[in-house]
Amino acid sequence: MWPFKSKYEKLKRDDVVNAICALQKQEDELEAGIAARAKEIDKLLAKGRKEKNRDLKLFYAKKITDLREENQTDVQRGMYLLYNMKLLKKLKNTIDDNNFYVKTGNASLGNLLSDQKGLAAFLNKALNTKVKSEQVLTDADDTWREVQSGYTVNERIYGVNDNDDELLAIFETQDQLDDELDISEEKEETKDTDADGTRE
Repeated sequence: MWPFKSKYEKLKRDDVVNAICALQKQEDELEAGIAARAKEIDKLLAKGRKEKNRDLKLFYAKKITDLREENQTDVQRGMYLLYNMKLLKKLKNTIDDNNFYVKTGNASLGNLLSDQKGLAAFLNKALNTKVKSEQVLTDADDTWREVQSGYTVNERIYGVNDNDDELLAIFETQDQLDDELDISEEKEETKDTDADGTRE
């Protein structure tokens, strides 16, 4: 028998469940935010299509681009939370398995810990997860610095970028369709009027 107890022996199932619930709450809040921004994007798209003023169209396009970027960020955070919850659920399942075998007398937590190869694999996996998570942060910081080093204030704030062009094109296409529809309706009304006027 080992002289010292492992931290895993002291780990309570309720603590793991509470951690999963806390992450689930964060994930629900992110999902609600993403859904709310998606609705706002739809509203702005509709406004942009109807708007005649090009400056307002550009304003809507930039708001849409900003909201899409926020959603993309939250989607990535949500995926990180889901992955985190997945690992915690695996840990909870492992605790449940351990408790099951301890209660049935077929295995004990001590016997599981005596599997040094299995324990080493578990610890390496946990460490690799931590390293990867930290690497994501440092890579993002490097990317941020790289992008910021080439930042041009006036062009980025007031200029028209590819996303803006795409949205402006959508708005202008809608304007053309609306104009064509108006002309078509006027022609139909004219035909109806002429037909009424010549009717005997």
